[in-house]
Amino acid sequence: MTVTRPHAIGAPGYSETWRCEPQTVGRARSLVKAALNTWGLECLVDRSELIVSELVTNSVEHSQSRVVRVSITRPKSALVVIAVSDRSKALPAYQVPEEDAEGGRGLYLVDVTADCWETDVRHWGKTVRAELRVKEDD
Repeated sequence: MTVTRPHAIGAPGYSETWRCEPQTVGRARSLVKAALNTWGLECLVDRSELIVSELVTNSVEHSQSRVVRVSITRPKSALVVIAVSDRSKALPAYQVPEEDAEGGRGLYLVDVTADCWETDVRHWGKTVRAELRVKEDD
C-alpha cells in the first residue's frame, strides 16, 4: 500500500494525486474533511464530502484516466473551492435523474449542493470545480 501525504498548495489549500480507482473516493473525502477541520469549517464537511465523492466517482467511472487530482483551497475567508482534475477532455454529463433511476445523480447532487460549479477544459484534460461559500451564521 502506498502512503501519501497531502501537500499544502498555497492560499491555503491542500492537493493530492491518486490512482483513478474506487478507493480514491474515500481518500478524497478524508482530504476534504481534514482541510475543513483544520480551517475550523466543520459546518461544510457534509456538503463537501458529498461533492468530492460525486466528482471523483465521475472521474473513476468515466474518464479512463490513470490518475485523478483532488484539491481543496480557501482563496478567500468566505470561499472554499473543491477541484477534481483528470486527463479526459470529455465534459461531464449533467442530467436530472428520473425518480426511480439507480444512477446518473452525480452532477445533479453537485448542482444542488454547491453554490456554483463549472468545468474547465485544458489541453491536458479537465478540472471540475465546485464552490462553497462560508456564511456568517455557519
